[in-house]
Amino acid sequence: MANRLINETSPYLLQHAHNPVDWYAWGPEALEHAAKEDKLILLSIGYSACHWCHVMEHESFENASIAKLMNENFVNIKVDREERPDLDQIYMTAVQVMTGSGGWPLTIFLLPNGEPIFGGTYFPPEDRYNRPGFSRVLQTVAEAYRTRRGEIVQNAKGLREHLARPAFEKAEGETIDADLLEAACRALGSRFDSREGGFGGAPKFPPSMSIDFLLRYNSRTGNEHALQMATLTLDKMAYGGMYDQVGGGFHRYSTDDHWLVPHFEKMLYDNALLVRAYLDAHRATRKPLYKRIAEETLDFVVREMRDATGAFYSTQDADSEGVEGKFYVWSLEEFSRVAGDDAEVLGKYFGVTEHGNFEETNILNVSREPELFSKLEGMSIQELEPKVETAKKKLYAAREQRIRPGRDEKVLTDWNGLMLRAFAEAAAHFGRDDYRSVAEANANFLLKTMWNGTHLLHSFKDGRARFNAYLDDYANLVDGLFALYELTFDYKWLEAALRVADRMIEQFWDSENGGFYFTGKDHESLITRSKDFFDNATPSGNSVAADVLLRMAAVTDRRDYREKAEEVFETAARLLKQYASGFGRMLAAVDFYVGPTKEIAIVGNPDAFLRILRNRYLPRAVVAASPAGEIALLRDRPMIEGKPTAYVCQNLSCKQPVTDVAAFEEQLKE
Repeated sequence: MANRLINETSPYLLQHAHNPVDWYAWGPEALEHAAKEDKLILLSIGYSACHWCHVMEHESFENASIAKLMNENFVNIKVDREERPDLDQIYMTAVQVMTGSGGWPLTIFLLPNGEPIFGGTYFPPEDRYNRPGFSRVLQTVAEAYRTRRGEIVQNAKGLREHLARPAFEKAEGETIDADLLEAACRALGSRFDSREGGFGGAPKFPPSMSIDFLLRYNSRTGNEHALQMATLTLDKMAYGGMYDQVGGGFHRYSTDDHWLVPHFEKMLYDNALLVRAYLDAHRATRKPLYKRIAEETLDFVVREMRDATGAFYSTQDADSEGVEGKFYVWSLEEFSRVAGDDAEVLGKYFGVTEHGNFEETNILNVSREPELFSKLEGMSIQELEPKVETAKKKLYAAREQRIRPGRDEKVLTDWNGLMLRAFAEAAAHFGRDDYRSVAEANANFLLKTMWNGTHLLHSFKDGRARFNAYLDDYANLVDGLFALYELTFDYKWLEAALRVADRMIEQFWDSENGGFYFTGKDHESLITRSKDFFDNATPSGNSVAADVLLRMAAVTDRRDYREKAEEVFETAARLLKQYASGFGRMLAAVDFYVGPTKEIAIVGNPDAFLRILRNRYLPRAVVAASPAGEIALLRDRPMIEGKPTAYVCQNLSCKQPVTDVAAFEEQLKE
């Protein structure tokens, strides 16, 4: 029999709709029932691509005796963290405070008023892995609430007060300058793996935002070590098993320190952030590998992660047929059969052996760069590359006959905003009109379906847009729309970005302590109103907001935007200086703030100038071009002698306008 989750749209919640657990979704019905029955709430938070979430469901939530304990003693609430990151953020912090660590599935017990009392992550059904069994946990917590309620309530009150204490307080007079960027580069260097790339040991997560910062720092200072840290990491990830060598796109992270064995789910946000890292690296170095990886990843998204409406889906699961990674791995026999006549050399190229590198199967990876491999095999690179490309097509066709991993077709505004910017920037740099069409279709979907002119929603599935948007939704949508304006120079995209940005400031700005809250002032009341600055798997809304407000201020002369960004930096300053490597995206914003910046205005047909501009790596540049004069950067800047004219300004001080492309290129170098 189905439980209440059968009426939800989240694939993760629907996975639990036939559990014997009497699940509720988070909402008034569940909270009122807990208060009325005076029962503790058991809150379980996860997401559809989470492997251990599936394990706990199978072991515990499908177990009739465990479900009986849950139903008798608790009001059970299941939450998709991707739909309700506000709840996930609050209660993950609580578990980290209580236990020193966190993760998913997140399992936490709450008083009827929502205050947390005890929590953890994955619990096995019986005692094992040095973890208490879930049955014992349920009985112990229920008994404690019956016999020691006063103590529990008092402890919960103290934890709530701790959670409500601001982690970030505005520090007046803190200097935000190039010294901060230098310190951040040193901090990253101290953790850099000079052999395998990345930072720290296993597991290794793709450090896309740190790479973005390092490329910027190299551009600013000429620091070769910064460039080497970025490019070695990009190379190793591109050739490793974390990258899908057959179908394109990146898996979530590497379980080892050399990017071979991934956790196999594919997340929209990882791929959006990594596309931009490879794109910028190609601008900076012109290395063909980076162009190939960026385009293959975007092509994967178009092929497998895009809805007919133009929206992007959220994730692909790690598991298929109940086995993690089964869709992606190969036996030697199957690989050889598909690869055909070139199987021997291609098996060496992709590291395929009889014994395998993952549970007696093979994760395809490139252990040696193609140039070195071809020399060792006594063939030219011109011979090798067509063989590899032909094999990849054959392998992809064969793999498509397998049972595919599940796909979470939920559409999230914040992750779509990240991918919107990736497609817009790729369309500009690679001159790809198809990518431009993808970006425009996505922006049209978001503005039509998720935004009504004054209010933004977070999630869309099965024809229903739901949940108040969070700061990350607003900030990433503004960021994507502004990138689309810089691609097309269609004023409607900039106008939409400004409207969404103004609403973001109205709803989320903390006028007392500075920075943006995670939830808007019209959001439902929770036990605390959190504010986040750290850049984790995704950039924080504060980092994105500061960055895009600065860039839009340079185009529109909106001083209030620049002031808001400055206050974000002041609020984060102390922790930013202590833990610079945890603020990859905010460092990009600081880099723009410190300058020098270039503001480029083009009047008349911009095409000749854009061909030069879009092939250069100019991370601190903004550009406006339009026949109309409604944009401050274009105001009072006429064409010279009726010819298309470029104005290159630096920190708002302009050079002589030019009509000659060669002169324009020289000004960009200065």
